[in-house]
Amino acid sequence: MLYLRDDFKEAWQGKDPFQLLMSMNGEIFRELEARRTFRFEHNGKGYFAKIHKGIGWLEIAENIIRLRKPVLGAQNEWTALSSLKSAGIDTMTMVAYGKKGCNPARQESFLVTEELKDMYTLEDFCDTWKEKPPSYVLKAAIIKKLAEISRQLHDIGINHRDYYLCHFMLSKEKKPEPDNLRFYLIDLHRAQVRKKVPERWRLKDISGLYYSAMGYNLTQRDIYRFIKTYTGLPLREALKQHDWMWKKIEEKAIKLNDRMKRKAGHPNY
Repeated sequence: MLYLRDDFKEAWQGKDPFQLLMSMNGEIFRELEARRTFRFEHNGKGYFAKIHKGIGWLEIAENIIRLRKPVLGAQNEWTALSSLKSAGIDTMTMVAYGKKGCNPARQESFLVTEELKDMYTLEDFCDTWKEKPPSYVLKAAIIKKLAEISRQLHDIGINHRDYYLCHFMLSKEKKPEPDNLRFYLIDLHRAQVRKKVPERWRLKDISGLYYSAMGYNLTQRDIYRFIKTYTGLPLREALKQHDWMWKKIEEKAIKLNDRMKRKAGHPNY
């Protein structure tokens, strides 16, 4: 399969996109044995390319043993981004995608997206709260916005699997205001797309988001606001119907937080 936006189709006419990207130089952001991510420029604009090589049968077997669907290449992200765009969720803009090879262990693929220029992460923005706490109205609006995106994402059958504040981008050009919040969801390399997201993966996404927000003085009211918006139910009914789920989310978030502290050599562990 091969997709090229018209401007890239014209620029790369008569060339093999796979060979072109494999040999292209750029600013490397991640380089693993089976995957490389780099930035390059085309006609004065910035783009990011993700090149996937075969992951091998060993990694495929390890994922199957753990009851996980292996990520073979760029198709997951391509499919997820297409679904997000159709649903009106802000994300990266795709300009090129390709996949070749029938052998799943040796499949090659690539994905090229427009650079999200002059952006920073929601995690970076929230870090500023330690010195200057946000207004009540702004904090409430951010929580509501995240809950709306989370609900919409899961309702269209997508679970992110790396659902943290650092994967929401916002523009540096506009100061975040309660009535003009716009977050771009990125890094959907491991995303899964189904007709319906299983509870297990809903829990994983929301607990990951909760974990990444634990250092920003969340109150019980903040948590209730998220629950009400995410479920679309009155709070009393949402807690009555889904109390077990929120308890599990909190348990998973606390366990993840403890694990990360141990990994970082926190003095209390």
